[in-house]
Amino acid sequence: MSRIGMKPIPVPASVKVSISPEKVEVKGPKGVLETRIPFQIQVEVKDERIIVSRSSEDKQTKSFHGLTRALINNTVVGVTEGFKKQLKIIGVGYRAEVKGKNLEMQLGFSHPIIFPIPGDVTVNVEPKENLITVEGIDRQRVGEISAVIRRFRKPDAYKGKGIRYIDERISLKAGKTGA
Repeated sequence: MSRIGMKPIPVPASVKVSISPEKVEVKGPKGVLETRIPFQIQVEVKDERIIVSRSSEDKQTKSFHGLTRALINNTVVGVTEGFKKQLKIIGVGYRAEVKGKNLEMQLGFSHPIIFPIPGDVTVNVEPKENLITVEGIDRQRVGEISAVIRRFRKPDAYKGKGIRYIDERISLKAGKTGA
């Protein structure tokens, strides 16, 4: 029995949910999101709660049950509160700034890295703390954009320089000792 799939999803008063056989559309104060539903899964709204159920007990359907419930919950949270990821730039001379619709980063290369910001997320930079904040309503998209930005300069294993998530801990390796 899927423990995650059996939990009902509370729907706030400011959110409207419309269900069709193949997708769930959620409208809220921050925007509109859709989630596709596998054909083995049924979704219904009862008493201001979304209930996800499955048609059979085979392994594939059970795994889709919990996944679908989690994705629908993420859409409800996204259109009401939104999602946010923060990245910290660590290193001498490393910095970032938003110029128009681009994120321009100096990361120790001979050239600046220019990353075009997609329209469905917002990117803010606090220059004093070298903190990049990625915000949006789609959890998967916010995580994807954050991972792409992090990939430009992953944290170094010896000095810890690079771009890392704000809650990420890097264990530094010991360097070579001179003889």
